[in-house]
Amino acid sequence: MAGILEDDEDIIASINMVPFIDISLVLLIIFMVTSSHIVRQGIEVDLPTAASGGDIAPTTLAIVVGADGTIELNGEPTTMSALPALVDAEVAASPEVQAAIAADRTVDYGVVMDVVDVVKLAGVAAFALNIEREIVPQ
Repeated sequence: MAGILEDDEDIIASINMVPFIDISLVLLIIFMVTSSHIVRQGIEVDLPTAASGGDIAPTTLAIVVGADGTIELNGEPTTMSALPALVDAEVAASPEVQAAIAADRTVDYGVVMDVVDVVKLAGVAAFALNIEREIVPQ
C-alpha cells in the first residue's frame, strides 16, 4: 500500500539546506534595500542633477557640505580646519580609502574645491562627487 511506511526506524542524518538558503537570501535582500537609507547623509542637501551620473561606489569617507556651510565626515559634524587631520587619520588607517563628496547645489564652488583639495592632499586616490541622477526623456 502507498500509505504504509515499512522502515520508520531509520535516523535522518542530513540537514535540509533549503530553509537556511531561503532565510539567508531574504536577509540579504532586506540588507540591500535598507542599506541605501542607512548610508544617507545626516544633513539634508539638495544635490545637483546630471543625466550622465553613475552609481555611487562603496566608500569609507562620506563628506557632506550643507547649504548653511556645515560639514560632516561619516555623519559626524566637523569644521573645515579639522577636516584635514580627520581625513589624514582615515588614510593612515586604510591607504585604499575612497571618498564621496556631497554638497548642496547652493554651496559656493570654492568650498567644494577646498574639500576636494583636502581629500587629494591627504592621499585619497579615488573620490566622487555625489549627484542625483536626472531622468532624461527618450
